[in-house]
Amino acid sequence: MAKVKCAWFDFASCEGCQIELTNYGEPFVELLEHVEPVEFREAMSEKTTEPIDVAFIEGSFTREADRRRLEEIRERAGVVVAYGACAASGGVNALKNHTDDYAEEVYGEDAKRPHLDSQKALPISAAIKVDYEIPGCPMDKAEFIRVVEQLVHGTSKVYIPSYPVCVECKRRETVCRYDDGDHCLGPISLAGCGAPCPADGIPCEACRGMVANPNEAAMELVLKENGNLPERWAKDKSRMFTANHRGDA
Repeated sequence: MAKVKCAWFDFASCEGCQIELTNYGEPFVELLEHVEPVEFREAMSEKTTEPIDVAFIEGSFTREADRRRLEEIRERAGVVVAYGACAASGGVNALKNHTDDYAEEVYGEDAKRPHLDSQKALPISAAIKVDYEIPGCPMDKAEFIRVVEQLVHGTSKVYIPSYPVCVECKRRETVCRYDDGDHCLGPISLAGCGAPCPADGIPCEACRGMVANPNEAAMELVLKENGNLPERWAKDKSRMFTANHRGDA
């Protein structure tokens, strides 16, 4: 069976998801028995303008000037996968959507330089049709391998969990962060990562996004009354990775 030609592309991001793959070791090497990387900036210098079977896109869509490049990738790719929080939802980059002076705050006197000019941070789906999304910051390596395996075998639907992180904490028998007097977004956060952060004593920040129809009002109340967070912090807590989810973005 011919190998599946895959290419990795990056837009506004730290490219941490690509780095995760290069650090994955043996499982990724085994994957190479079934896929042929034809472009992957963090691991190879070769590039291609030929048709590709699967395009993996990392990073958010932040400049109209990038639309044509995205459209060209879409035209060449049989399947487009937006992977990582930035590509799937806008990620941390979308925090700038809530302020008008982010450039000055971040870049100071260099804020007016042309190459720093950008629009709102949006998911890749705001510019082109995306077939599948893999959430997370960075995306979970094991989930990525599983999704690729499904694509290689010609599945018509990629499985992404739809239940909250709390389920995975229960499975691991992790003590709830609220029982330790901490806060956590686990009740409304999308699972699939295995809940490593709460297991290490770190509150979930919803880097994979939120479950369908999350009760954010109730979550804010829990953050204030049980998580001991000030009202403003409780309201804005979900903005770290899901700023585009909020209706006031």
